[in-house]
Amino acid sequence: MSERKLIRVREVMKTRFDMVNGMATVEEALEQMKHVETKSLIVDKRTDDDEYGMVMLSDISREVLALDRSPERVNIYEIMSKPVLTVAPEMDIRYCARLFERFGISRAPVVKDRNVIGIVSHTDMVLRGMEKLRKG
Repeated sequence: MSERKLIRVREVMKTRFDMVNGMATVEEALEQMKHVETKSLIVDKRTDDDEYGMVMLSDISREVLALDRSPERVNIYEIMSKPVLTVAPEMDIRYCARLFERFGISRAPVVKDRNVIGIVSHTDMVLRGMEKLRKG
C-alpha cells in the first residue's frame, strides 16, 4: 500500500490577507482592503495578550447592508467574531478540513509564534491541496 502524501497548511494558505483595526469603521476597513480576492478581514490584536478577530464580507452584508446601517457609523469590533479558531502552518490539511467541518467555519488565520502569517480556506485546501496530491 502506498503512503499518503502529507500536505501542510503552509503549502496551500494565502500569504496575502487584509488586517484591520477593530476601531476602524466598516467604511474605513473596506477602503483599506488591498486584495480583491479577500472574503474576510483579520482584526488585529490590541495588545500582545489579546486575540485576533475576523470579519467576513458576509458579516458586513448581513449586519450592515441588509439592516441598512451606515458603514461609516459601524465599527468593525461591533460585527467581528473574536476570538477565532486559528491553525498552525504545520497542520495536515486533512485535519484542518475536519476542524473546519466540526466547528462550521470556512476559513481561519494561520498563526505562527502568535502572529498571523496567512489565511486558509476550504477553497485553498481543495484546489491547491488536491492539485499537489495529483502531482504527487
